[in-house]
Amino acid sequence: MHEYHIPVLAQESTELLGIRADGTYADLTFGGGGHSSLILSQLGERGRLYSFDQDADAKTNAARIEDSRFTFIESNFRFLRGQLRLRGVAALDGVFADLGVSSHHFDTPERGFSFRYDTPLDMRMNRRAGATAADILNTYDAERLATLLGRWGELQTPYKIANCIERARNVRPIATVSDLTAAVAPCTPKKDETKFLSKLFQALRIEVNGEMRALEMALEQSLKMLRPGGRLVVISYHSLEDRLVKNFMRSGNCSGETQKDFFGNAESPLRPVTRKAVVPTELEIENNPRSRSARLRAAEKIR
Repeated sequence: MHEYHIPVLAQESTELLGIRADGTYADLTFGGGGHSSLILSQLGERGRLYSFDQDADAKTNAARIEDSRFTFIESNFRFLRGQLRLRGVAALDGVFADLGVSSHHFDTPERGFSFRYDTPLDMRMNRRAGATAADILNTYDAERLATLLGRWGELQTPYKIANCIERARNVRPIATVSDLTAAVAPCTPKKDETKFLSKLFQALRIEVNGEMRALEMALEQSLKMLRPGGRLVVISYHSLEDRLVKNFMRSGNCSGETQKDFFGNAESPLRPVTRKAVVPTELEIENNPRSRSARLRAAEKIR
């Protein structure tokens, strides 16, 4: 199971969850089950773990866990509250999320997540529904493409890149990784090609899967589901996610605007437990290079 995806910051994240033996927990990103297995190992007989993932491969991994305390929920984590209510769960003692794309996804060529392989541009976490990256590249107008490249990829020249894509698709549809890299070749910096393509693929993946909106919904619902004293622990991998998580943990809302009481004192339903983001050790990065960009934050519900 661990070959699927090495759990990042495993010990640090489970410690910050402050797991109680009889507590009820949610892992929003089951993946290969590494973090879920660690949470389960610290639960007693009355403890419960509900793990979410919309990916069919993750469901196969979950089938290997034979434990009456464990429930796998095949769903996007944006439906956290509704899915738990269906199962009679009214409150949680902790919520954990590892927002990174698993190593398995990057290393499975046909999923189209990596520019290392020349495969069809899919990028859907849930392959049963929604538009693929190819659909977006061929149907969005240049303005809309530029907006998503700037917002989700934080690319320097989004309009230039969008125009390159539009010119290429007017000749023939962009269907594969090589079609896309060829389309953007005129605006790909030679020195930073890998960084540029990483940001481009990130932007498309976020758009395909509606990742930022799903994260906002998951954070808001986690806060509603947590009992006072319950912990929210999140690992993010790029600045967009980390900024959103940081602001939410400080203010209790996705806008990051802290509410104030009658006397002008800041009021938030959450108390950050981590003063700044926890990052992997040099040893962990050496053993798992993909952990390099991980940022772990935790907060506790106070009311």
